[in-house]
Amino acid sequence: MALQYSSSSGWSCKFSMVIGLVLYLLVLLNNASSSSARLLLSKTREVFMSKEQHRRSLLDNGLGHTPPMGWNSWNHFNCQIDEDLIRETADAMVSMGLATLGYQYVNIDDCWGELNRDSQGNLVPKASTFPSGIKALSDYVHSKGLKLGIYSDAGNQTCSKRMPGSLGHEVQDAKTFASWGIDYLKYDNCENNDISPRKRYPPMSEALLNSGRPIFFSLCEWGSEDPATWAKSVGNSWRTTGDIEDTWDSMISRADQNDKWASYAGPGGWNDPDMLEVGNGGMTTEEYRAHFSIWALAKAPLLIGCDIRALDATTKEILTNTEVIAVNQDKLGVQGKKVKSKNDLEVWAGPLSDNKLAVILWNRSSSKATVTASWSDLGLETGTSIDARDLWAHSTQSSVSGEISAELDTHACKIYVLTPK
Repeated sequence: MALQYSSSSGWSCKFSMVIGLVLYLLVLLNNASSSSARLLLSKTREVFMSKEQHRRSLLDNGLGHTPPMGWNSWNHFNCQIDEDLIRETADAMVSMGLATLGYQYVNIDDCWGELNRDSQGNLVPKASTFPSGIKALSDYVHSKGLKLGIYSDAGNQTCSKRMPGSLGHEVQDAKTFASWGIDYLKYDNCENNDISPRKRYPPMSEALLNSGRPIFFSLCEWGSEDPATWAKSVGNSWRTTGDIEDTWDSMISRADQNDKWASYAGPGGWNDPDMLEVGNGGMTTEEYRAHFSIWALAKAPLLIGCDIRALDATTKEILTNTEVIAVNQDKLGVQGKKVKSKNDLEVWAGPLSDNKLAVILWNRSSSKATVTASWSDLGLETGTSIDARDLWAHSTQSSVSGEISAELDTHACKIYVLTPK
């Protein structure tokens, strides 16, 4: 309630300011009818129209109609990256069949550039690790039918402190990224001079829109100022959490933090609880299945964070589950959320297109347990009969009524798609 009240108060304040400005201008026009007053009114209208066009352009930039899918270098490699890794990752994305499933972005994270800009103030790829330059790498990735993403920071330096940030260089850097053929920008929040992200992120947003190239804009301000409430007019996704780690506790905390912003997500702008850790070795298979399932239901970006050149069979089975991916990419674009929780036994659910419903039964307790979702938990009428498709077992229960339940090992989940009959 406090959040809603604060938001409403903010809009009320802005509305009052606008009304006051309009009344002031009307007084000027009526009392003076001067050319200066008319010019001021004209300029004010232009400012409001420009901001509205900017907002509409972001929502209609043709990107992010479904959550982005791809790969990012940070979770597994940190700063140990080079152009060979990026090329080999693009090759593997195609050869492993990931590209055909929708994984399309190959995203370079921090540490790709030199510490200093060149004499013209341009960002410079690191000569020792990216000797061919980013444009050549972009051309290679594009030749595979994929897209290339890059990283910068809304501060003086990036988080590694090994390369410059883009604060104050937004227009120049956006033009550079566009000239290199970049398709995705992850924009971090370090070394930010204690300036609000609400002031630091819009300039890059506008610069990207004016760069001449469609570039997916991923805000990474760690949820510090509740970006779900304001970032949809700025970017295509926004981090709602701090960085994820490859542990059970980190994963479930990111899921919970992201969940409270569910109502703000939708086509063109997505909540982002950070990249996937599936395959990095810090969780069990059941925990990784739960991780992937919850991210899919929550319409989170599905950005693989492991070394896809060396996928084991289990990791590949998780990441290539087409039925779970379909939940994430459903055209309705409604983020699922937690609808029931008691003693670490949880039910998550969200609507899908064609009147279907995705449901997760999740045992977050430390022992085996049965998790049940009644029709009332799911908003279904009591007499509804459904077919329940188990997306991990790839099997269907027909004519289920009243409730659905499953006995689950510790930290395991089931994800279903329910189809009313």
